Amino acid sequence: MKNQVVSREEWLEARIALLQEEKEHTRRSDELARKRTQLPWVRIDKAYRFETDDGEASLADLFHGRSQLLIYHFMFGPDYQAGCPSCSAIVDGFEGIYVHLANHDVTLSAISRAPLAKLQAYKKRMGWTFPWASSYGSDFNFDFGVSFTEGQQSREGIEYNYQREPAMQTGGSSNPTSTTPDDPFAAASGTDTATYTRERPGMSSFIIEDGVVYHTYSAYARGLDVLWGIYPWLDRAPKGRNEPEVWWRRHDEYAKA
Repeated sequence: MKNQVVSREEWLEARIALLQEEKEHTRRSDELARKRTQLPWVRIDKAYRFETDDGEASLADLFHGRSQLLIYHFMFGPDYQAGCPSCSAIVDGFEGIYVHLANHDVTLSAISRAPLAKLQAYKKRMGWTFPWASSYGSDFNFDFGVSFTEGQQSREGIEYNYQREPAMQTGGSSNPTSTTPDDPFAAASGTDTATYTRERPGMSSFIIEDGVVYHTYSAYARGLDVLWGIYPWLDRAPKGRNEPEVWWRRHDEYAKA
């Protein structure tokens, strides 16, 4: 159904009415942002180790001398052959952002379970330069609710986004974003659906004070919507998100479609 066509005066009246709701939404978002900064902290005592372009690193090392660290949990498991297309679309926006954050006492980094060599090769393919660490062999992804064992997935059911999912049934998918038993993003990542969905997207925030690292915040699933640079624009486009099906690809794959 097409939108109503009106005069400029009628459009302005409708636009101003919507503006009031947008202002309410903005004020609510500001209040939520303030409450995020007031969440209690959890001290990190486990000695996590990561592989980076600069060698082995601790969680404290990933701050690169700054007091705040924002981690994007990128879906790229050890058995993947390429990074998740959705995560790839999200972090495309990091390239122009992380430099600004770095000059505001915040380090932005991605972390994945794939070995560093795989991450480096994919990073080169995508043309990215932001920091990306491998947590291969570490408990980090499991402890922060974005990686799961086969047993958790098939027998216990995983706990993701602060809620319990049922165990995966044979031939099915426990991925809440998957629309078919054979997830097309699993194939695009060079793996099967079960393996693909044992990794999940998320972000976590940390702060370091007097050499001690604290966990301050994490978000998952739709809580990451705001990180998709494409969505704030689509939400203001005439047709909105207009997503009857999955439409996005890695940025070097559009010309091949």
